[in-house]
Amino acid sequence: MSSPIQQLTRITQTPGQCGGKPCIRGMRIRVSDILEMMAENVSAEEILTDFPDLEPEDIRACLLFAARRTEFPRLSA
Repeated sequence: MSSPIQQLTRITQTPGQCGGKPCIRGMRIRVSDILEMMAENVSAEEILTDFPDLEPEDIRACLLFAARRTEFPRLSA
């Protein structure tokens, strides 16, 4: 398995492509689309069947990307 930093290199943002939203490996498959499908209980296997250009590592990269976006610094009192 690749390191988290290597996984995140699969997520790209290109101005003018998909409104500048994060995509997978420069393709027009948005990270948000994959995350929404997973939230709707679509399995990773189904997603990979629907998007044959995707690899299992791409789905893991989407999850890691989302997890990293929810990290907020903790303030101590």
